Amino acid sequence: MDLNNKLAALDQIYQIYDHFASGLDLACRKHCAHCCTTGVTLTTVEGYKMAKKLESGENTRWIEKIEQALKQPHFQLKITTNQLANMCAEGIELPAEENTGWTACPFLTHALCPLYIVRPFGCRCLVSRNDCGKEGCAEIDDFVLSVNTLFLQTIEHMDAGGCTGNLLDILGVMALKENRQRYAEGKLNCRHPGLIRNHPLKVLMVPPEHRTRMEPILQSLRNIRI
Repeated sequence: MDLNNKLAALDQIYQIYDHFASGLDLACRKHCAHCCTTGVTLTTVEGYKMAKKLESGENTRWIEKIEQALKQPHFQLKITTNQLANMCAEGIELPAEENTGWTACPFLTHALCPLYIVRPFGCRCLVSRNDCGKEGCAEIDDFVLSVNTLFLQTIEHMDAGGCTGNLLDILGVMALKENRQRYAEGKLNCRHPGLIRNHPLKVLMVPPEHRTRMEPILQSLRNIRI
């Protein structure tokens, strides 16, 4: 799939999820930014979309912000969502993730996101039924978690051949025009620090009790046209 088709598909995937999330009873409101941290992960197609938005905007210091944030310890994935699904299906022991902690997103301004329109799915799916600031953690319905996993798997599958990584690592790579060009040409490798190769979707991580309720969402994803 060429880059323009990937971006068009990504927009449709976001629209389907945003429609789903609009029907949820959530505590998330404007200026609620407890989940806006450097712990977010995303794919290269999402990072490309964000980098192009940053490049065309007024935030001329965005590369400097990323470079400064990259100097701090930050969470890095060891396996992707689709790798996780395959390993669970095959009964393979999962590697332990290192909790390096995280800080506020370097783009956050007065508890608002200047990239809200192009925020990655890792930000969109951070929803909660309670006020995280008051309760200390998010409360997410099990079905919503299943839906979130489905979309993570779908986006990774759509960007198979690309990479997944921490927000900082992906944008650190996408900050360079030559890397964006390599990605557009399908030539970007995932040997950059913190990046891991995406995998196609082979096993859906949908619990049996959620399958019937999930079917309309699955059908919407199947109906995506580019």
